[in-house]
Amino acid sequence: MKRLAVLAAALGVIACGPAPQHGPPPKEKTPSVGFVVLKPDKVALTTELPGRIAPMLIAEVRPQVTGLIQSRNFTEGGEVRAGAVLYQIDPAPYKAALDSANAALAKAQSSLALAKLKADRDKELVAIRAVSQQDYDDAAASVQQAEADIAAARAACETNRINLGYTRITAPVSGRIGRSSVTPGALVTANQTTALATVQKLDPVYVDVTQSSTAILRMRRAMDSGGVSAAAPQVKVGLVLEDGSRYPFEGTLQFSDVTVDQSTGAVTIRAIFPNPKAELLPGMYVRAIVTEAMQDHALLVPQQAVTRDSMGRAVAYIVGHDDKLEVRGLSLGRAIGDQWVVDRGLAPGERLIVDGAQKATPGALVNAIPILAPPRSASAQLAVAQVDPLRPE
Repeated sequence: MKRLAVLAAALGVIACGPAPQHGPPPKEKTPSVGFVVLKPDKVALTTELPGRIAPMLIAEVRPQVTGLIQSRNFTEGGEVRAGAVLYQIDPAPYKAALDSANAALAKAQSSLALAKLKADRDKELVAIRAVSQQDYDDAAASVQQAEADIAAARAACETNRINLGYTRITAPVSGRIGRSSVTPGALVTANQTTALATVQKLDPVYVDVTQSSTAILRMRRAMDSGGVSAAAPQVKVGLVLEDGSRYPFEGTLQFSDVTVDQSTGAVTIRAIFPNPKAELLPGMYVRAIVTEAMQDHALLVPQQAVTRDSMGRAVAYIVGHDDKLEVRGLSLGRAIGDQWVVDRGLAPGERLIVDGAQKATPGALVNAIPILAPPRSASAQLAVAQVDPLRPE
């Protein structure tokens, strides 16, 4: 009896419950996605290249005569002008040598005067046969010998005058001078291998960077195909310092070497930069941002709109003509700021999904909402050019 009562109670509960529904399931809500319309744009293709600072002028100061250093007339690390006296070598031996050469010149000049007087007398006497022809010839030869002695004495005087001037070691160029390798009292020798000091011109300075020959060939092929155009004749170059800060002055590309380094496969490119505050020092490591070319009809897409499929390929989602989600495989070029340059896979006028693509599957109907694309700043337009690391070269 108890079992019958429990069964009756259970049946009563079931009878009082809601009636089962046999209709179709409710329709799911159409997912909303945000999109931007792709438009071609003109962008500068820039490349960041490593390099080193080099002085515009560099001159090593060496003695040209032997002697003892009497004085050093500059401050290490300071500015010097071309022609300024840097060191004074003891001039006494060279002054004495110049005085001796001047005395030898005076002696040769007096000898020439006597020789001319004798030659003139013998010329008259030989006419009346008072002296022999041989005596006259000897007198004439003595005049020529005296003239040659004078020429040699004058050359000796000039040599000693030059050597005396070399005792004043002057700056060959204007610029900043480094530390001195000698002190007063030191003995220096003519044309020694060790420089006394080095003078460098640091405003402006050179920046020598290297670029792979492969990148140069790729850029030339792109120019030949018409995809990009050459940059302006005066190519502007930016500079990033070792601490990551941007150098406030722009430089100008000077030249590109015509020879490829066989050991590195790279070509040297030289730019010139103003350096009024001497911030750029020789040997400093920098990164130069070089504008290689201009791409007139580039398609820029936000990096957030590009994803990777299971094979690691770059893909993006667009809204088709029937408002259905489509997936496109992309071939990416450089990164300009926070955007990718798309080489293949998209076309101008297409609606690129930048938000909400994960809410739908390819082929699904979506509710497309336009999003205003933020303008690119000047810094983004000249940002560091990079290559998609997963794109095959």
